[in-house]
Amino acid sequence: MLIKHSFARLALVLFLACPVFFLAIPNSVYAQEEQQTPVEAEEGNEDVQEQEEADAGSAAAGDLPQDDALISQGQSLFSQNCTVCHALDKKVVGPALKDVHKRRDLDWLIGFIRNSQKVIQSGDEYAVKLYNEYNKLEMPAFDFSDEEITSIVAYLADASDAPAVTADAGGDAVAGEGQVAAGDGVPSHYLTAILVLLVVVLALILLVLVLIITILNKYINQKTDLDEEDREYLDQRFDVMAVVKSKPFIGIVSFVFLALVLKLVVDGLFTIGIQEGYAPKQPIAFSHKLHAGQYEIDCNYCHTGVRISKSANIPSLNICMNCHVEIKQESPEIAKIYRALDYDPENREYGTNQKPIEWVRIHNLPDLAYFNHAQHVEVGNIECQT
Repeated sequence: MLIKHSFARLALVLFLACPVFFLAIPNSVYAQEEQQTPVEAEEGNEDVQEQEEADAGSAAAGDLPQDDALISQGQSLFSQNCTVCHALDKKVVGPALKDVHKRRDLDWLIGFIRNSQKVIQSGDEYAVKLYNEYNKLEMPAFDFSDEEITSIVAYLADASDAPAVTADAGGDAVAGEGQVAAGDGVPSHYLTAILVLLVVVLALILLVLVLIITILNKYINQKTDLDEEDREYLDQRFDVMAVVKSKPFIGIVSFVFLALVLKLVVDGLFTIGIQEGYAPKQPIAFSHKLHAGQYEIDCNYCHTGVRISKSANIPSLNICMNCHVEIKQESPEIAKIYRALDYDPENREYGTNQKPIEWVRIHNLPDLAYFNHAQHVEVGNIECQT
């Protein structure tokens, strides 16, 4: 009986040791690897900004309104009208606008934003240089008041002068200038090497324990004074078929099988009538991932009815032409827009034989559902992406 209890305890130790090692080690590694590593800050427009900062005329931040309401108004106007072509700290279609109030005076900015072509045609040296720098792309004219343009510049000044965010004691904040605060943890390749080493050590320990058990078995089998129960315990062999045919094993397998079948049935019932992943081929291959994702165009710029009506409405082709009158003129997909509008890109003229694009409908709410975009976006302040 003593032998039986000794082996049982040793087997229990081995059984408990394996999960402890394999669970404790990876968790510590994952906790370290969850810390973010520094990312490269995007290269700005140094070639343009160095010349811009050298030019005469700037609007000091102290000369601009500091009223929070006005700055908020400017942020809203900028998000709805300017983010298609501009960002604060990187080039998009046009130049980055960080510190633009330090490069140009307010009167110049008001005139250029309201009608850039008028300033260019006047022979303004900086405006002409900027126009040529960006492949002679025409910036749309905006019917803004002086106060509205001033609010936009005030917002840009406020955003430009905002201090960089640094990591706090917990290391959770993001550092300024496009860098992410990094933790002081051990590099991941060192952790991987440590994990591999510990696994090898564990395997060696298990091997040694198996050898010890084998040696003890041989030694005990040589003894002649063992009682019948101990001898029977030493001679027993593991029978796989007996385990498979046992009632507990059959019960566990049956329970797992029925649970999986039930889950599949419930998931299938929840998906009845839902066209998840439905993506029909459209007349023009438009990508939200490219426009709203990569180029960060505000959803409200194209879906103009999202703040004032129940539906977001399909954007008109004229909105597409705000950019594509200049951008990617050679694209076959843009050529479809030109044909629909009967537009001649060489002469920049619209014809009379215009045809609407017949988009394929994707979403269709049932009659029992009521959803109002304006309530959610305007009143609830929920972002379209959310």
